[in-house]
Amino acid sequence: MKKVIVMSLGGSLIIPDNVNVKFLKNFRKTILKNTDKYKFIIVCGGGNIARKYISALKEINADENLQSFAGISATRMNARFMSYFFNQDQEVGIPHKMKELKKYVRKYNFVFCGALEYKPHQTSDSTAAEIAKAFRCNFINLTDVSGLHDKNPKEFKDAKFIPKISWKDFNKMANKIKFKPGQHFVLDQHASKMIMENKITTYILGKNMNYLDNLLKGKKFKGTIIAE
Repeated sequence: MKKVIVMSLGGSLIIPDNVNVKFLKNFRKTILKNTDKYKFIIVCGGGNIARKYISALKEINADENLQSFAGISATRMNARFMSYFFNQDQEVGIPHKMKELKKYVRKYNFVFCGALEYKPHQTSDSTAAEIAKAFRCNFINLTDVSGLHDKNPKEFKDAKFIPKISWKDFNKMANKIKFKPGQHFVLDQHASKMIMENKITTYILGKNMNYLDNLLKGKKFKGTIIAE
């Protein structure tokens, strides 16, 4: 039986402004060459598209639930696009519920999904953490920074890289930020609580697909490990 890996693919990697074809080609190549050993569940974030929808709804003072629904729709659209990019059979579609997802994983080496169902104060990271809990497997979060830092490395040049952190300390970091739909922190607060309570070994990696390939092969990589 192949080992299942849950991966959260940030929307900022799929479509930062325009579709990042160069990155996605490398991502596809890395996933496909590791399917002999693993099955992948790839949860897509909403990224820039979600934030644009959410921003427009904020301008008209739309309810926060509606903002979240718009974000969920963007994650599902990105997941559908990624399934096209991997040339999957389009009659299959993408799963919207955990039960469907489990059925897909039995059949395919890789499955794309967005947020599964609406839950307040959660992003696609929470979906990925819930799936990792359900499958009792490791969780890899791919984002547009090289790993966890003590502050946002895009805004602060003196941000320090954190190679390893405990579940408890990571949860404290995540909860210093108030949740908002479309937020930027590497994992949302619900996801951080879930990985802590269920002791899910989690990796945060950046865009360099050599590091993802190395991690999957048990070699040295650059990224952050969240564990005991």
